[in-house]
Amino acid sequence: MTEQMQHILAWMPGQWEWLVILVVALLIFGRRLPEIARSVGRSLTEFKKGINEAKESTDDLAKDVKEIKNDAVKEAKDAAGLDDIERMK
Repeated sequence: MTEQMQHILAWMPGQWEWLVILVVALLIFGRRLPEIARSVGRSLTEFKKGINEAKESTDDLAKDVKEIKNDAVKEAKDAAGLDDIERMK
């Protein structure tokens, strides 16, 4: 490893440091943790809804584009008289 990577890894918290951070966080936010958890859950739910709505709207848009393309091709064939030639075959 490079010296820079070793320097960065030296500052990473170990097991005991994470435990101390967790205890301090519980002391500071202990009473509000259920409220924070609920708000995070609501945020994730709203995010998932937004993703699903975006996916549905892109699917609808793709469907509309295909319909418009098919209509345009049909109208172009009708205007060029290609449908009559195909019917004669």
